[in-house]
Amino acid sequence: MSDLKKIELDARGLEHPKPLELAIKALRELDEKSYFYMIHRKNPIPLLDLAIEQHFHALSQEDASGDWHILICKDPNIDLKELISV
Repeated sequence: MSDLKKIELDARGLEHPKPLELAIKALRELDEKSYFYMIHRKNPIPLLDLAIEQHFHALSQEDASGDWHILICKDPNIDLKELISV
């Protein structure tokens, strides 16, 4: 798993619609050897719906401080749970 490229976005300080715009741009850059990791102050349902529609694999999880960690990848064999930092 260490050979995977991580594309990160901390969207906690960004205002709508910037997090979604930047996330969509990042998803366009994903390949089989990369994944997208976003931290947001809320669970971005529109982004997750879009990712699933585009056949990406996604995971979102809230941490103890109320921030959401969102991971998205193309490769179904990548275990996103192993990559989350919560």
